[in-house]
Parts: sequence; structure tokens; C-alpha cells
Amino acid sequence: MHTTRIRQAIGRRGPWRKLLRRTLLVALLGGVVVAGFVWHVVALTAGVIYGPTDARLPHNHVALVFGAGLTPSGGPSAVLYDRVATAADLYRHGKVDKLLMSGDNSVPEYNEVAAMRRTALALGVADRDIVLDYAGFRTYDSCYRARDVFGLRAMTLVTNGYHLPRALYICRGLGLDAVGVAADRQPYSASAKLSWQVREVPALIAARWWLSTSEQPHFLGPQIDVDGVNG
Repeated sequence: MHTTRIRQAIGRRGPWRKLLRRTLLVALLGGVVVAGFVWHVVALTAGVIYGPTDARLPHNHVALVFGAGLTPSGGPSAVLYDRVATAADLYRHGKVDKLLMSGDNSVPEYNEVAAMRRTALALGVADRDIVLDYAGFRTYDSCYRARDVFGLRAMTLVTNGYHLPRALYICRGLGLDAVGVAADRQPYSASAKLSWQVREVPALIAARWWLSTSEQPHFLGPQIDVDGVNG
């Protein structure tokens, strides 16, 4: 009698064990696929990522500088300052002629591009060489608008190293000829670096989906000539 009860209990748990094994197997396979995709993107873009002082960095007319958050007082975050300062260095050394600042200005009290412009001016960039994109709400939007609104076909992307593979991958998917410059000018905490790397995984998957579905950015608008506007 006791043996029968044990067999019945094992039988009832059997389907759950099978389901658990199958779930774990699917999760493992999914993790392998995602890891492979991330590795593919990193390998695909590694050859066009440069340090800011690398003599091999090719010249492009425009640098696309990505927004990265503001301080409570409305100034650039440490990450954003590094991006703008790196772009300003490229400008001063003749590696780019114009800076296209692309960031979030979805509400009046939050204006990334205005903070980027103020910072660039303070670092010696001429106002006539700064162009502002107020609708760069996400990396995909910034790259898409650089092509369809600002008419660019080649550019230098300026952002942090963790962000460059995704940004370059998006540009490649949009048919843009882009190179990247890593804007990591200061040491960031290990926890910050880890959180950025983790966040890049779903962001990269989303980018792949938007490219495959020809997603349009939140806003487009009329074309703008980067050489015919100021700000």
C-alpha cells in the first residue's frame, strides 16, 4: 500500500518535472541565441570603433552625438558631458566639421540638446557648426532622423563604448556609412557599467525588431540641411 502511494505521488509530479525541464531547455536555447546575436553585433562593428585620438579615424563632415540624461539642475550628466567633450575634441582636431546633437526634448522642462549646445559652446565649438535634433528620443530615432531629416549618408557616431555596437548596428541596418568613437573619458563605477551592459541586451533585440519591421521614429518632419541651419 505504501509503495503504491509513492508511485502515485511520483506519477503526479512527473508532468511538472517534464514541463520544468522543457522550460529550462527553452530558456537555455533562448539565452544561447541572444548571446550569439550580441556577440555577432559586437564582432560586426568592432572594426569601425576608434579611440578619440586614433590617427586612423576617418574624417566625416558630421558627428552624431547622442543624448544621455541631465542633472537635476538641467546640466549634462557625466555621461553626456563625456560625449559632447569628445565630439568637441574631434571638431577641434579637424576630424568632423559639424556636430549634430540628438536628444530628448519631449517636454519643455527637459531639454537635452540645449544642454549639449551650451556645453559644446563652452568647449570652443562655433555656434554655426552645431545642429540640434530635438526628437532623438531613442538611438533608433536619432540614426533614422540623421538619414531622413538631416540627409546624412555618412557620419561619425560619438557615444560611450557600451552603446557604440548597437548604434553602429542600427546605422548599418539603415544603410548608413558610420564609424564610432568611444567617449569614455572618466572612470565609471562597476555597477553603472554592469547596468548599462545588461540594458543593452533588450535594447539591441528591440533595435533588430524595428529594423526588420521598418519602424519609423516618433517624429520625422521636413528635411533640414546641416550646412544651412544653425541650432
